[in-house]
Amino acid sequence: MPDNAQHYQIIENNQVTIIGEIISDFTFSHEVYGEGFYMVDISVKRLSESYDIIPVMISERLLDVTRDYKGEMLQVFGQFRSYNRHEEKKNRLVLSIFAREVSFVEEENEKVKSNQIFLDGYICKPPVYRRTPLGREIADMLLAVNRPYGKSDYIPCICWGRNARFASGFQVGGHVQIWGRIQSREYLKRLDDETTQKRVAYEVSVSKLEYLEE
Repeated sequence: MPDNAQHYQIIENNQVTIIGEIISDFTFSHEVYGEGFYMVDISVKRLSESYDIIPVMISERLLDVTRDYKGEMLQVFGQFRSYNRHEEKKNRLVLSIFAREVSFVEEENEKVKSNQIFLDGYICKPPVYRRTPLGREIADMLLAVNRPYGKSDYIPCICWGRNARFASGFQVGGHVQIWGRIQSREYLKRLDDETTQKRVAYEVSVSKLEYLEE
């Protein structure tokens, strides 16, 4: 398959666009064939006055990573990616946006969605349906989204209300398309009886989903 065909295959089943403020320095992540990749945090405004802090992986070929861009608005187009990091005797799923294109924008345009994602993948764990103490319906799903060369990204998704009821009946291996937004959520991880550690989880808040009959 030619390179451009692979590029479009990647783009079609995993598409993310965010617009937000750069709030951190660039930190080195890894190097592939002499190309350095760096992590940076982007603060993306929600409809409410709160924010999601989303990590973005950017190639040094897309941006001068030695400069301080804090406070500038960046538009990022790419994919939501996962990898397993081994820590504390087990693997932890680490999520970030892999940037394919970036551009600076003057300011947030209220008419443009600043956080949107489309995923086309497969259910890889039975969905977990529950109700909150206030009676709100929630379903958690884990979606496997294929990449070229036999790799997959594993993306946690959360559905609400009618979508949660719908998702609760999905079978493992089911083919699903979802539309939504990436959200960050702080939680406390208990390390032992005495110690807890504040961590951040990332997931896709689903606004629309379709179950595809194979």
